[in-house]
Amino acid sequence: MSISNAQATPSIQICRIMRPDDANIVGNVHGGTILKMIEEAGCIIGTRHCNSQTGDRCVAALARVERTDFLHPMFIGEVAHVSAEITYTSKNSVEVQVNVLSENIVTGAKKLTNKATLWYVPLSLQNVAKIIEVPPIEYSSPEQEEAGKKRYEAQKLERIETKERNGEIIMSISLPDRQTKEPYTVAFSQSSLIHLVGPSDCTLYGFVHGGVTMKLMDEVAGIVAARHCKTNIVTASVDAINFHRKIKKGCVITVSGRMTFTSNKSMEIEVFVDADPLVEAEKGKYRAVTAFFTYISLDKENKPLPVPPLKLEGEEEQKRFEEGKARYLQNKAKRLTDKERQQ
Repeated sequence: MSISNAQATPSIQICRIMRPDDANIVGNVHGGTILKMIEEAGCIIGTRHCNSQTGDRCVAALARVERTDFLHPMFIGEVAHVSAEITYTSKNSVEVQVNVLSENIVTGAKKLTNKATLWYVPLSLQNVAKIIEVPPIEYSSPEQEEAGKKRYEAQKLERIETKERNGEIIMSISLPDRQTKEPYTVAFSQSSLIHLVGPSDCTLYGFVHGGVTMKLMDEVAGIVAARHCKTNIVTASVDAINFHRKIKKGCVITVSGRMTFTSNKSMEIEVFVDADPLVEAEKGKYRAVTAFFTYISLDKENKPLPVPPLKLEGEEEQKRFEEGKARYLQNKAKRLTDKERQQ
């Protein structure tokens, strides 16, 4: 691990070799494993920066992960190089930009696999309900600071909008129920995972690591995708992940996923995380995290396969499909624009 102490652009790099328990049955590293490493790097640099001034000691809590694309697959035996840099600070939040490179240590070849933007808020260790002020960083130009401010305002607005519309509970389906559902429908593939939050899932201060939550979300989304197409699947991208409320040690979390949209070669899966405090049951169950994951289906040579069309049942599913299609077309247009800029 290497660290830069320059005040203007605090940065960090961590490296780790990918092992069999990081990957699926055909050797592709799970998207959730990579998301977890990204969050670990972001948490380290965010917490270190927010404690670089006198006053309350704090921990950087993950509030949001912007859209993340998985540009190339990573495999068992490769080394992941995760570099994180603070690029903007507001009064109470920190923006961290993260890049992930995969290295084949036999050939020396390296590929950029991921680019991600994460937002953290510093919570006081004396009172975790209290958000403290963030030390400012120095910017190379006023334009850089202004661009960061625009990103901050945009993500703040979207987080509020997302929180307002996510109240629905997805009911889990048991195996006997699934046998009565028609293949390629939402009901057939939707899946849930129930997990008791233990000490190994949490920070030293009793709250779940954002990376642990994202890894569980990716696992559920992957199960939904595999049930739909019954092939090898990999994470292609993750739309913004919004962390609405903290999850404490001892909670039971239900991670639920359902198919919302399919194109010819991709599947969009909506994932919710609901937390149920066992010890403080009077507080009731609450929605903690939401996101959309996109998967692609691969053959044995890791080439994309056609995705079976989603069979829709009812107006609600039709509505979610149209919303997913709009996101798909918007992201496709953005990729084309970015590609043209690079040429």
